[in-house]
Amino acid sequence: MAEAYIIDAVRTPRGIGKPGKGALSHLHPQELAATVMRALKDRNHLDTATVDDIVWSTSTQKGKQGGDLGRMAALSAGFDVKASGTTLDRFCGGGISSVNFAAASVMSGMEDCVIAGGTEMMSYHAQLNAAEANAGIAPMLMGSGNEVLDAVHPQSHQGVCGDAIAAIEGISREALDALALVSQQRADVAIKEGRFARSVVPVLNADGSVALDHEEFPRPETTAEGLASLKPAFTGLMDFDLGNGVTFRKQINRRYPDVEIKPVHHAGNSSGVVDGAGALLITSKEYADKHGMKPRARIVAYANQGDDPTLMLNAPVPAANKVLEKAGLKKDDIDVWEINEAFAVVAEKFIRDLDLDRAKVNPNGGAMALGHPIGATGSMLIGTALDELERTGGRYGLVTMCAAGGMAPAIIIERI
Repeated sequence: MAEAYIIDAVRTPRGIGKPGKGALSHLHPQELAATVMRALKDRNHLDTATVDDIVWSTSTQKGKQGGDLGRMAALSAGFDVKASGTTLDRFCGGGISSVNFAAASVMSGMEDCVIAGGTEMMSYHAQLNAAEANAGIAPMLMGSGNEVLDAVHPQSHQGVCGDAIAAIEGISREALDALALVSQQRADVAIKEGRFARSVVPVLNADGSVALDHEEFPRPETTAEGLASLKPAFTGLMDFDLGNGVTFRKQINRRYPDVEIKPVHHAGNSSGVVDGAGALLITSKEYADKHGMKPRARIVAYANQGDDPTLMLNAPVPAANKVLEKAGLKKDDIDVWEINEAFAVVAEKFIRDLDLDRAKVNPNGGAMALGHPIGATGSMLIGTALDELERTGGRYGLVTMCAAGGMAPAIIIERI
């Protein structure tokens, strides 16, 4: 099997994902994707006519985010028309899957140069939801009240799932808030020390002015007292009537009747709503040698894992164990762990279940501080892990994240 190498990784800064309030919210999602593609092209003197494919991730593929963003953004970025593109959806996990799919095509020997990444504009989600509501279109919700499907695999709202997992695992709000505070503190240090500088590229407006060149979401002024004062976010949703007396709480209690769900997640210990894009250049050794490119990392192994969709968020631990086994590695071999902080309980349970050194997990903060642009986050985290391995001299990094439907992709990279 051929080797797949990471030549470069770039991302946009994350902008606040609210219409009219975030610095990126006025832009087309295609332009965010084009920004990181152009950066890969320019930084690496990439002949885009030699790009075999572009594998892109976008979770909500409607309206401006529909229509194969991978291909359309490449054209906007000035790529040669020979560079084909496709777009996938694995909910939150798509940004890892796009890299895994790109690596697979290179490792199979069928392709030599593939760009992988993702884009999500949460500010556009808000605009789209409002437009659909005005048109009388009901929102799509997990756990739709379909009695046939729900009788087999009842699903709930992700936030309610997070609260349920905390109840099942006996994880307190205080522990979740403590992790959220650490995330903010680590992100603040990383930003001040310029740890993201190699990967972050500015986003420009149509007139060439800078739309955003720094992280917009972090709140370094966060305190334990401030987090403790925040109201739980999913209290009202727990008993929201989906029809026929079905609620999100009941969806979980049908499978876990003894669980007393208490609201513990809020805006401070949940992932931030942001806009952003990230991309990686993946090639074979032969391609890198021919074009004078110096690989930064090798893709060691990847895996996908499904888990209980009723609790939805618990697949990262089995996914991590699966990819470690595929790689022939032990947890102590991993120098950097990146687990997406979709909700604090996801990262906290991950650390506890695997008995990890907390200093190695999300060492530069996570989505609670920096934000989670759904389909882009996985690609961003792989780049973040690579930057940290290079900064610290570490060898292996493992990246995984929960995804709706009870899934988790995972990947291990090795610094070169």
